[in-house]
Amino acid sequence: MDVYAFLADCEIPYQRVDHPPVFTVAEAEEKVPPLPGVHTKNLFLRDGKGRRHFLVIVDGAMQVDLKALRGVLGADKLGMASPERLDRYLGVAPGAVTLLGVLNDAERAVEVVFDRAVWAAEALQCHPLVNTATLVIGRPDVERLLAKTGHTWRVVEVPART
Repeated sequence: MDVYAFLADCEIPYQRVDHPPVFTVAEAEEKVPPLPGVHTKNLFLRDGKGRRHFLVIVDGAMQVDLKALRGVLGADKLGMASPERLDRYLGVAPGAVTLLGVLNDAERAVEVVFDRAVWAAEALQCHPLVNTATLVIGRPDVERLLAKTGHTWRVVEVPART
């Protein structure tokens, strides 16, 4: 999927900055210049039987309590999805998990979940399917993007690990 063509076709504005590859939030803080919007961390999770898949989007600094998140999502168990599942459902490699991965989820098999604090932000930062650039997209435009892909989403209070 050509992210930039999709954004242009949908008339979704964005700010782009290129940078060295980043694989962790710590690396992003070091290598990505300051940008507007919330720096996000994206967790691609699966339930215990691998029937449900979740893209959970939280603030980059948040440590998520997966055990408590199970109850919020109504899942029996939660774990990180394998690189193979990541490629199959979102078309990205580990280290490049992004909201924009939904562009590759034509069957809308992935449940998109935003933490309340992220959804309240004016803009979100995300990778354009690779971890060598970061885009800033306004939150109302994120909503339009999801509507264009046919994805529904939930906004929840994602439990933090203490």
